[in-house]
Amino acid sequence: MSQSPIAIIGATSGVAQCVARQLATSGVEFYLVARNAEKLSQVAADLTARGATVHEVVAELADLNEHTSLLANIEAAEHYFIFHSSLTDQDAAKTDWQVAEDSLNVNLLSPLSLLHGLANTLEQSGSGSLVVVSSVAGDRGRASNYWYGTAKGALSIHCEGLRNRLMKAGVPLMTVKPGFIDTAMTAHIPKQPAILWASPETVAEQIIKGWQKNKDVIYTPGFWRWIMFIITRIPEAIFKRLSL
Repeated sequence: MSQSPIAIIGATSGVAQCVARQLATSGVEFYLVARNAEKLSQVAADLTARGATVHEVVAELADLNEHTSLLANIEAAEHYFIFHSSLTDQDAAKTDWQVAEDSLNVNLLSPLSLLHGLANTLEQSGSGSLVVVSSVAGDRGRASNYWYGTAKGALSIHCEGLRNRLMKAGVPLMTVKPGFIDTAMTAHIPKQPAILWASPETVAEQIIKGWQKNKDVIYTPGFWRWIMFIITRIPEAIFKRLSL
């Protein structure tokens, strides 16, 4: 699959860069999408040095009005990875609706808008694939991050339905549910307990393996599947009293 053109949306994120580097070989063609032109050029230069062909597309992914032109610029790709996300300031979102709305726009509405267009295109062609990065935060609402979890939970549910639809056209869709990843987005969070934190390189490797095996859903690292299995089965009467 990796020899077909690949679009990476949110290409300057830590995990996205690692995925691209691990896939980059001579003959691979990338369409990289991000809002920061300078960072995007740095990522593109690194991949070019590894032998890949790279097309840079600068776009404000939070602006849904740009999505039609964005999708037209990357329509030559066959496989699409959606990485862009923003960790919500939960304390600010509790009192400032604009912060909450911005979180829903970036983490939910933006990927849904892109998936709406991509699904129609891939379904018609009957080829290609989709990889969407959600989060374990969407498996159960917690007081510490329920705005972010709301967006990711809705995104995961949408992907379930879309996967069911696209299966009939032979187009796989993989939902990725990462746990804690040591990237710039989480730099302000204490890395304790350390055993729960993964490097972006490790997560990227697992994403690629899952994609190449046409997996439906992966938790990464894999132990998060069992952690969330336990968390989602705690009775609500007990769960609501926990500090999570």
